[in-house]
Amino acid sequence: MNESILRCTLMTLLFWGTGILPANADSSPTEITGKDGAPMVLVPEGNFPMGVPSGARDGGVDERPNHEVFLDTFYIDKYEVTNGRYLQFITDTGHRSPHHPTDSTKNLWQGNTMPESVIDLPVINVDWYDADAYCKWAGKRLPTEAEWEKAAKGPNEWRFPWGDVEPTDKHLNYNQTTWRGEATLVPVGIYEAGKSPYGAYDMSGNVWEWVADWYDAGYYAKSPDRNPKGPQTGGFKVLRSSGWQGETPQARVFTRIKSKPLDRNHSTGFRCAKDTEKTAEGQG
Repeated sequence: MNESILRCTLMTLLFWGTGILPANADSSPTEITGKDGAPMVLVPEGNFPMGVPSGARDGGVDERPNHEVFLDTFYIDKYEVTNGRYLQFITDTGHRSPHHPTDSTKNLWQGNTMPESVIDLPVINVDWYDADAYCKWAGKRLPTEAEWEKAAKGPNEWRFPWGDVEPTDKHLNYNQTTWRGEATLVPVGIYEAGKSPYGAYDMSGNVWEWVADWYDAGYYAKSPDRNPKGPQTGGFKVLRSSGWQGETPQARVFTRIKSKPLDRNHSTGFRCAKDTEKTAEGQG
């Protein structure tokens, strides 16, 4: 077991039942609340294996080679950004509402308003720039692709956030073939069996998630081994997680696909990340 994970586990046991959140090695609490009111979970520094697990026979060429990556400590949203939180963002900033660009039947919003029934569903019909703007408004940023994958599986060679057990409808919202309006999605955070080692929910299924990186099919072969941030430029951004349409092969945590940054659709949302104070000081 990774030393940082072991240390956090021991500290959690020590403080169990006290109501006090144990701190990480850099004194950062294991959970915080962002400016947008969203809970965030700590992902401690350390190495993890990124890409298709060693010895696996599946996985795309762009998901190889498996390579060791070191990441500084960071926070990531516990849940995908919801319509309720996105409403506060557009109310404060005047940013455009999330609408499908060509098909109104794939909207959850009517104009600048939405029904109360979708408040806890993940926001959809947002492009990369919408997601980036929200994260900046909330004092956060989009996670890098490497951060997203580590948050999803920890330092493990797992295929899914919960391990190597094949997914079921108790783990995630997936394997749907037809858009059924709001009934297609589920409220964030309902799959206890599907959460990641750090307590992040819906890292597989529900909606695809924008990450910060530009897409490069051959990036893993030349990626820095410490805090990689992806190519400096590109024509596509990376999506992670798999959405409500995804089948088992797409639900794997190492799945990556490309999308034009201006694309908006009814299966893509996002979550945000944030540096710890210590990490931010070290980069200053």
